[in-house]
Amino acid sequence: MLKKNQILTLDIVDLNNLGYGVAREQGGSVVFVGGAVTGDKVSAKIIKVNKRYSVARLEAVICPSPLRLDTELCSAPKSCGGCVYRYVTRESELEMKRKYVESLMRREGLSSIKVLPTIAPSPRTHYRNKAQYPVRQGKNGATAGFFASGTHKIVSGTDCALEPPIFSEIVNTVLDFMNGHSILAYDEESGKGVVRHIYIRRAERTEQIMVCIVINDDNLDEARGLADILFGKFKNITGLLLNVNKENTNVITGSKYITVKGVPHIEDILCEKRFRISPDSFWQVNTVGAECIYGIAKELADLDGTQNLLDLYCGTGTIGLSMADKCKTVTGVEIVEAAVNNARLNASLNEIKNAEFFCADVSDVFTAIPDDRHFDVVILDPPRKGTTPELIKAISERNIPKVVYISCGPDTLARDISIFNSYGYSADTVQPVDMFPLTGHVESVVCLTRRLDN
Repeated sequence: MLKKNQILTLDIVDLNNLGYGVAREQGGSVVFVGGAVTGDKVSAKIIKVNKRYSVARLEAVICPSPLRLDTELCSAPKSCGGCVYRYVTRESELEMKRKYVESLMRREGLSSIKVLPTIAPSPRTHYRNKAQYPVRQGKNGATAGFFASGTHKIVSGTDCALEPPIFSEIVNTVLDFMNGHSILAYDEESGKGVVRHIYIRRAERTEQIMVCIVINDDNLDEARGLADILFGKFKNITGLLLNVNKENTNVITGSKYITVKGVPHIEDILCEKRFRISPDSFWQVNTVGAECIYGIAKELADLDGTQNLLDLYCGTGTIGLSMADKCKTVTGVEIVEAAVNNARLNASLNEIKNAEFFCADVSDVFTAIPDDRHFDVVILDPPRKGTTPELIKAISERNIPKVVYISCGPDTLARDISIFNSYGYSADTVQPVDMFPLTGHVESVVCLTRRLDN
């Protein structure tokens, strides 16, 4: 049996979606090695042992894999843990993600479904349009960074390979202002201090930027001075907001926003439609990736202007509104009332007359909308936990012929496809999309059609 602190020479045979190289030592025990790549020969030190597997720290790469990058894409410390594929080539990452989706389909008994090559619609770095930086008090003043993987310990540093460089400039400007005006950062243990997070959103196409400071107080007296500095230095900032969160919680934002200067939203262009984004609106963090996914979904829906579309988990209406020009009607359903209000506003902004939105739990969708409505296509874009058996059953009972499912969790997608199968729906292919390059996440799009024998 392996022992803690034991040093081994290992051949890495796989890389999982958490960024750990997978090896087997001579006795057959599985060893996970952080930072190792499929095909590497490494020296690794055992740091954790249990009955089923061990975890090791990479000590040295003895013989690098041809899949390993010559230079790293990110300068953040390894403890950040965000970019699990930071050591491998783009081509390798895409194939690993395809294989990951394929393995989950097989595990669910769906080996007949072909998993297509992963599409990479956006650049691998600097694609995120949103970031939230925790702020803490350091020895030399306020500092910001990222939570180390699996902890609430901050890895200091504002440079991130996934975020646009201007975010780092804005955060450092806020930190300089805080330190120059003796504004203390929040302390989780004592509950004292003022600034908890710096939260930034940027519109990809219009380049508008919203900055929000999350505070442990009812207001921030110095906020107007900070606003003047930010607006003077960064021409694309359209609003500085405060968010009040005085709760002892891991939730980043509270419910109250205060507009210090500018407007409390940004606007962006997606699928040739204009959308207004408030600080708490759901908006895909990769705009180019979202356009790709919505385009695939629209193609799979095969709309010709005669169909009635039901858009479930519709959020602010982005998917349904992007397809409205090819539909007879669009009906969106979302449980978050603020999102529904945004969806209605976005329909108005784009002068879309054939879309209607309802606030309801999707599991009760057919009691929330008029009974006489017939739908030809359903778009599903649920959260990572997937949809519910009750909704799948309700869609089947309505005999809706086509369901296009957009998934951010391939495990729950495979589960839900299996349930759809039991109600007479089938799928031929799954299309993975690398919506979140360098991370362990992968989006998928699949079209389920009602079998003629049902």
